[in-house]
Amino acid sequence: MQRFFIYLILFIAIFLLFGWYFSNITLYLVISLILAALLRPMTNQLNDFHLLGQHIPRWMAILVSYSSIVLLLVLLSFLFLPLINNQVIILSDLDLNTIYQEVRGPVSKIENFLFRYQLIESQPGYLFEELRSQLLETIKGIDFGAFISNVLNITSSLFIGLMAVLFITFFFLLENGLLRRNLLNLIPNPYFELSVATFTKVEKLLSNYLSGLLLQMLAIFSIASFGLTLVGVDYALTIGLFAAVANLIPYAGPILGASFGIIVGISTGDYTQNHELNFLLLKIISVFGVVQMTDNVFLQPMIFSKSVKAHPLEIFVVIFAGAKIAGVTGMIFAIPVYTIFRVSILEFYQGYKSYRIFKIK
Repeated sequence: MQRFFIYLILFIAIFLLFGWYFSNITLYLVISLILAALLRPMTNQLNDFHLLGQHIPRWMAILVSYSSIVLLLVLLSFLFLPLINNQVIILSDLDLNTIYQEVRGPVSKIENFLFRYQLIESQPGYLFEELRSQLLETIKGIDFGAFISNVLNITSSLFIGLMAVLFITFFFLLENGLLRRNLLNLIPNPYFELSVATFTKVEKLLSNYLSGLLLQMLAIFSIASFGLTLVGVDYALTIGLFAAVANLIPYAGPILGASFGIIVGISTGDYTQNHELNFLLLKIISVFGVVQMTDNVFLQPMIFSKSVKAHPLEIFVVIFAGAKIAGVTGMIFAIPVYTIFRVSILEFYQGYKSYRIFKIK
């Protein structure tokens, strides 16, 4: 029995070491598992469908499932195209001389205030010229060749990662249950029943968690879009979609969503006086306040506490541990990974106390 637990600890240690050292491969596997879990019901339904008296081949069902995801992404991208076009028009109509004069006024007021209280000793206009020269020096110091090279490297990495995820997901869907069967084949017969129970529970909890996340995104999108439309903010659907996706990032996501809404509202709003701008900001902040309250009070307790059956304090610590290990990506995948290890350890601990197989010497 002691030997079994030593092997189990060694396996977990090797698994964690492998995941850390080959972090890219681990990330591709995790994303592929999630994508396969989302596409499996559709793929199974298509595979069971009869066409001219024959089942649709599974590989064809997978391709149709892929096509549905691509079509969904294309349709969602149409929400952002009008906003991007609007921002391009705004940038093309900018008058640099007007901006120069508008910026110079507030800077001159700050300079006069500092000079009045003898905090600086300089000629009028010195502070603005210094800021302008520093800005020009910063622009001149940018290595555009290195910038373009970095953009190309990032693009190629994303393309390679996308191809890897699609390839891995395809075989997960093609060989339904392949990973589970291979893992169970490695387990000795005395521990087979307990391992099956553990796998089943992990799959159920992760399925509940993914379903809860989809429900959370749909609820945030609906509330934000409806609220922003109600208060007269342009591109409400686009802002709501961005807020729903950004909310996948724990704690930082709501701030990103609200910030995006404020930026879009300011850049596309039609106002002539400061009080109109302030009222617009108040409306946007109020809508996202309602969204955040709904998320914190109703959605998150239902998703995190009930679906993965973990205490909110556990979730808080796990998320920040994930952020320390892998940044934003770690925050997003911290809860599913923690659920797998937590349930596995608890199930084997219960088995140690309850099953006779652990007491055989």
